[in-house]
Amino acid sequence: MKARTSVTTPTRPARLQETPVPPIPDVSKLEGDIASTEYSRYRTGLSNHRTSLSEHRTSLSEYRTDLSSDRTEMSTQRTDMSFQRTHLSIERTTMSVIRTALSLIGFGFTIFQFFNHLKESQLMIVSSHAPRNFGLALVATGLVLLTMGIVYHARAMLELRRKRSDMGEPALIHDQSVFPVSMALVAALLLWALGVLAIAHMAFGLGPLG
Repeated sequence: MKARTSVTTPTRPARLQETPVPPIPDVSKLEGDIASTEYSRYRTGLSNHRTSLSEHRTSLSEYRTDLSSDRTEMSTQRTDMSFQRTHLSIERTTMSVIRTALSLIGFGFTIFQFFNHLKESQLMIVSSHAPRNFGLALVATGLVLLTMGIVYHARAMLELRRKRSDMGEPALIHDQSVFPVSMALVAALLLWALGVLAIAHMAFGLGPLG
């Protein structure tokens, strides 16, 4: 990761003291050589005046260039932060999917286990497969939602990495560090595996959850 340069405020050039334009000399009563000398001095004064104005314009131009460089640097840093915000937004979306899928899988498995326990303990005669099917449907819905969330997370992160890499080549951003391992994605994969085990137990009586 490249070190970011600190943004310093450029100093505005001091206001130019207004100097009057040299007056046009009156050479109507002067001889030719003397009049030529006066005109030469007048032209020199005008030249000095124009040079002073030109130097001040150059200083202002350099000041505007410095301001433009600072604005570019600040824009680059905002772009860096926008990528981080997008990354965190994808993480939050995945965590929301995990919470919803966990509720569906947990609720469906609980319904299945509750009615299965009643049936085994003969506390209630359960002749219909509706509770089992309903629990399976909830768990399957949770798994489908979780699968879609995992696919969305993977595609969104790949696209985000590609865009950041493309913008890094022309130095539009500074931060080229690798995104950390997504804890939300790891949790989603573990929950997906747990949901598959729950389906295997509920449908076929297989797995360690029995």
